[in-house]
Amino acid sequence: MISVIIGGAFFILLGILAVPSLLLSKRPDAKEMLDKIVPYQGWIGVVAFLYGIWNLIDLITHIDYLTAGPLFLIFWVLYLAIVVVELGLGFLLGYGLISKYALSKNEAAKAKGEEMLAKVAPLKGKLGILAIIVGIAYIVLWFIAF
Repeated sequence: MISVIIGGAFFILLGILAVPSLLLSKRPDAKEMLDKIVPYQGWIGVVAFLYGIWNLIDLITHIDYLTAGPLFLIFWVLYLAIVVVELGLGFLLGYGLISKYALSKNEAAKAKGEEMLAKVAPLKGKLGILAIIVGIAYIVLWFIAF
């Protein structure tokens, strides 16, 4: 149960980092809190990206959930949304560190990374909102189902 709350909070945090204006429009006093988190945004992104790779592998191994019943289907689709959020926002938020430590030695990989960044960057706001929705849904659905 604690891991569900932590996971949901992590997705909400990813969403807030991707779309800080959404939080600031509702709570202007949250700027101080955001200023404390922003320096760690790259590392948070890298962790999310790596965890997204892990979850993608796990998602594929559980593809049989698609036919196991409606509740399993709902959780599998939510898990797919989680993977999309983790990979997308993880890449966007952690690109600076990923580029510095993983892509800097290979010019072709760096160019490919920048090309991918240009494709994904316009989706940052939508992914941020999806992350917040996924975080809330993750917590709520877990408590409803179990």
